[in-house]
Amino acid sequence: MAEDLMQLRDVPAGIRWQAEHAAKAGAECTARVVLAQLRVIEGDTATGTRMREWPGNVIEDALPLRLAGGLHNLLLTDTDRSLRTVYSGEITDQNQVDNIVSAMVERHDEHLLPWLDGPPQTNEAGRSASIMAGLMWLSGKVGPRFELNELGSSAGVNTMMERFEFDLAGVFAGVGGSPMQIRPEWKGAPPPDNPVEIVSIQGCDLTPIDLSEPEMGLRLKSYVWPEVTERIGRIDAAIGFAQEKRPDVVQMDAGAWVTERLAMPQEQGVTRVLFHSIVWQYIPAEIRKGIEAAMEQAGASATSERPLAWVSLETNRETFRHELHVKYWPGGGKAQLLGCAHPHGAWVEWFGD
Repeated sequence: MAEDLMQLRDVPAGIRWQAEHAAKAGAECTARVVLAQLRVIEGDTATGTRMREWPGNVIEDALPLRLAGGLHNLLLTDTDRSLRTVYSGEITDQNQVDNIVSAMVERHDEHLLPWLDGPPQTNEAGRSASIMAGLMWLSGKVGPRFELNELGSSAGVNTMMERFEFDLAGVFAGVGGSPMQIRPEWKGAPPPDNPVEIVSIQGCDLTPIDLSEPEMGLRLKSYVWPEVTERIGRIDAAIGFAQEKRPDVVQMDAGAWVTERLAMPQEQGVTRVLFHSIVWQYIPAEIRKGIEAAMEQAGASATSERPLAWVSLETNRETFRHELHVKYWPGGGKAQLLGCAHPHGAWVEWFGD
């Protein structure tokens, strides 16, 4: 069943799955807005027609969340406040929500259509809890100093994680008193209390968002599920960080960027880390294979003085859990499952080793 979902091209089934997924993640209001898209694809708007005739994988392309972002943007910009009572939970009747959403698409068809052009850009800061826990575990294997390289950085929120404060079940890391507080609910034993020093951190994205521009910050907020208010707070903190010092994110194809980064000189005593969170599904299969091959080749040449590691928080295609895997070289390059997490970092379940 899970494999069938990941190959899903049936748009109505994809919308229903995404609505159920949002509800399970605690975003019931957003789930209703997503489910209302079933009414949208029955209509004759350009947005509804394009969705109905979608040629790709509905779930991997995050099609329902593309439109959800556009609809939220109408509220954030005060262009149309029809969804205010839906997001606040005042209106819960699905038929009413269907009517509101379909009417909005009819009124704002031209505005909403371009929101279908690309996948959601969120790069949620809460996911950094899993990445930091993975680095703490790695620190005990390869040492505490890391050069971090992120795929799919979007606005570069998590390329600023050296400025966050982490409280992971009472294990602290980062900068005390930071405006970005990462304190997920923790399940299981705490992560190992090993030191982590981020020597440098960079990222890449095909369409990076510049958070120092107000319009871009607003676009990023549009993809945040509005009833999850702590996420909005994290976006505001990230915008403040970006205005102080812009994150180092380049516009580049993921495969070419990984090849370039692996070829760069590596400082002795510093582990080079490739990391990413909830982005792998958006990278074309042939590029994913190229990245895997490049990492394996580089891993074969890694030494204890210049180690290589790969940290990922991605969706398991069989279980649909968001799993934290870490592998490193020298050390066999075998992926170690360390835990799983809420898709937006609300909780982390730590397995350890």
